[in-house]
Amino acid sequence: MRVTSTYRARITQRQYYKAFGETAKVYNGAVSYFIRVIDDRWDLYKDLEYGRESIPLTERLCHHTKQNPLPVYDDFDRKFYKFPSYLRRAAIAEAYGKVRSYRSSLADWEALPEAERGKKPGFPKAGNDFPALYRGNMFVRLDDRRVMVKLFIRNTWDWVTLTLRKTDCDYIKKYCGWRKECVPTMQKRWKVWSLDFPYACDVKLSDTPVFGQTAVSVDLGINNCCTMAAMLPDGTVAGRKFFRLPAEYDCLRQKVGRVRRAQSHGSRCVRKLWKFADGVNDDIAVKTARAIVDFAVLYNADVIVFEHLDLSGKKHGSKKQKLHLWKAKRVQAVVRDKAHLLGMHVSTVCAWGTSRLAYDGSGWVKRGKESDKTNGSYSVCEFQSGKVYNCDLNASYNIGARYFIREILKSLPAKEERSVLAKVPDCTRRSTCTLSSLISLDSVLYASA
Repeated sequence: MRVTSTYRARITQRQYYKAFGETAKVYNGAVSYFIRVIDDRWDLYKDLEYGRESIPLTERLCHHTKQNPLPVYDDFDRKFYKFPSYLRRAAIAEAYGKVRSYRSSLADWEALPEAERGKKPGFPKAGNDFPALYRGNMFVRLDDRRVMVKLFIRNTWDWVTLTLRKTDCDYIKKYCGWRKECVPTMQKRWKVWSLDFPYACDVKLSDTPVFGQTAVSVDLGINNCCTMAAMLPDGTVAGRKFFRLPAEYDCLRQKVGRVRRAQSHGSRCVRKLWKFADGVNDDIAVKTARAIVDFAVLYNADVIVFEHLDLSGKKHGSKKQKLHLWKAKRVQAVVRDKAHLLGMHVSTVCAWGTSRLAYDGSGWVKRGKESDKTNGSYSVCEFQSGKVYNCDLNASYNIGARYFIREILKSLPAKEERSVLAKVPDCTRRSTCTLSSLISLDSVLYASA
């Protein structure tokens, strides 16, 4: 499996910022030019392979060479004098992709009945794309800290030497030195230009059979960060951990409170205050993901299991602001990147009823105001037997159990699977499986073996 991550190296030489902007402007102008050319001659392009055949054809139509002295569109070399060859091919590939997407959407739109047609697809534009700086032609690395890039500066294309920050170079050497460095891309975020360096490596994910795996099940919380449990295929809980960040959550409440107070006094533009809150919230997500991966490494896990959370749609109720600020998807994305680098799988299971169903199979639990023992709190629950237990820990057990039940049943032959499900009917519906269902399934498989 190929894993790619990007590191942003900020450009500190501000005297070249204008040259970076001019380079991006010229590149987007070339993309706009090639979009018009490809659209005009679409009959020649529609059956071609992406990149391999479309780029040479476009160069024959536009670029003047010794073997091609009279191109059909002879004004390209005058408008884009000394345009680098690799950058020209990148612009052609970008334009061909935009036009092909436009033509496909247009064909689908024309195939519809006239009464069902919506708005006609718009003609593609170059937008504000940033070019990749290909090695040799656009980018040369001199040493660990110095690089040379070709920019459109002083009305011509010339090489410029840039010195990267020592902190960036030290981070790259420590965490990315063993990976392959791909070509960087120019990027502008706010008013700062940077070079984005992609680093790629090939990793082999764990191929341990399901009966020998260790899974870390994670229940992400809104008020607390997460609750984790390390589980084995027979239902044994090897370890568990509660992870909280009280200082960070208190800081987030203060930042959101500042926004609320500013809005109550009539302020409409509170973008800067929300930026502070988003920074604290993102820090919570990154620290939570790091804690999950560290826990998985501690127990040598083969897979990390989450709930499949559908957070789309409009939020309602008194907790809607917390739901908007909840970065569960961000946590899962960071964990996925870190876990794949370590050879671990990341999986999701049905989230329905993981907290509402007791892990011992006794049925629905009582939460909040439903029970006198919980004192109106949703962090603990009461089982049918009267036992009070942590809701998040109960959910983490059920999450891990549902993963193992699914994988074990997938590994069985169809005839044996039907026989097992007849003896353990709780496993027929994945949305009602609990830890007790996994233990019953394991006992049936052990008896049949």
